Amino acid sequence: MGRTRSPGAGWRWAGRGDRAVRGSRAAGGSRDGREEGSGSILIVAVVASLLLLTGLALPLNQALTVRQQVANAADAAALAAADTASGVVAGIPCENAAEAARLNGSALGDCTIDGVEARVTATRSVLGLIVSVASRAGQPPGEVAGAGRGPPG
Repeated sequence: MGRTRSPGAGWRWAGRGDRAVRGSRAAGGSRDGREEGSGSILIVAVVASLLLLTGLALPLNQALTVRQQVANAADAAALAAADTASGVVAGIPCENAAEAARLNGSALGDCTIDGVEARVTATRSVLGLIVSVASRAGQPPGEVAGAGRGPPG
């Protein structure tokens, strides 16, 4: 038994049609062998797509994390300024707010004190973009300072 070339089917073993090799339709190949390696191209495309998605997801995740950290810094700064404005903590409200923002890794952008209410903005740069978050602390809107406070019971 030797190898022979059958017309249009590729190589086969002479005398054994059930043991087809390269290029024959019984082996699952195409007539001209163009489908060889197509699985490799598909795998490369899937891996490249996953790398691209990961490359986009990581900076987005970092930006969202920094935004939450800046929000926490703004809340802490607003509380520090409101506590100082109400007399609970000694000092100057906006200076205490700036220190609270700095301790939380942000910078104080804006600070406005109105009675015992404080409005502040904290900022930080991430990936070349400025993230800015505003926060407010003090009496609930519409409530008069000191109203509703007194000894329980």
